[in-house]
Amino acid sequence: MASEVAPTPRFFVLEDDVRGAHDTQFDTIEPDNLGDAPHCPGCGDPIGMRTWLPPYRVELELYGQGLGDFVDGPGGNSFLISERMAESFRTGGLTGLLGFHPVEVVRVRRKRKGPKPGAAPRYVAVTVCFGRGALDEGRSRLRRAVAVTCPECRNPGRDSIHGFTLEPGTWQGEDIFRPRGLQGRVLVSERFAELVKQHGLTNMKLIPTEEFIWDPLGLGPPTGPHAGPT
Repeated sequence: MASEVAPTPRFFVLEDDVRGAHDTQFDTIEPDNLGDAPHCPGCGDPIGMRTWLPPYRVELELYGQGLGDFVDGPGGNSFLISERMAESFRTGGLTGLLGFHPVEVVRVRRKRKGPKPGAAPRYVAVTVCFGRGALDEGRSRLRRAVAVTCPECRNPGRDSIHGFTLEPGTWQGEDIFRPRGLQGRVLVSERFAELVKQHGLTNMKLIPTEEFIWDPLGLGPPTGPHAGPT
């Protein structure tokens, strides 16, 4: 009897749902409360924004009709999630989020026309772990002007992305993480996507990695499955 082949795991890029029904952003009350940025253990280059330090005090900016469960903002590598999202994450046994620091919401400001915001839910500040899952250069549709110089962080960055995948065997099971070679993005597992659907969690877009496009210069997709230095 032939052995069964395990299905290839699918991943999604997590983004906030800009202009959605629960479009919410946050701003920090103490913008200078920042520590050091994380650095690559291989080459020593920075691989993320500076760390947000306590006190975790914020102003919420409401653009949608109601406050979201997921809230992005200038908190370094951190963002906010509602307590109900945090509880769902813990109860479901998911992994990859760190911190869970209580946040003080100082005020809520409505930024577009809509109903007066009600009482804000309780939020916690979380940080996404840096995972071992690595961008697969050979099987992703990338444009890159400079060759990779560090095998650990896989930097420097790319000029455009027109769908990507992870190198087989590098993912270690985290449900939310920043991948090597693409630390500026947050990836989530199918379990995370199912959690969002099951609990109706708001203000999140989950884009399959094979459909993700980032092309700020309008270069268009590469001519082959992979585009290296030109």
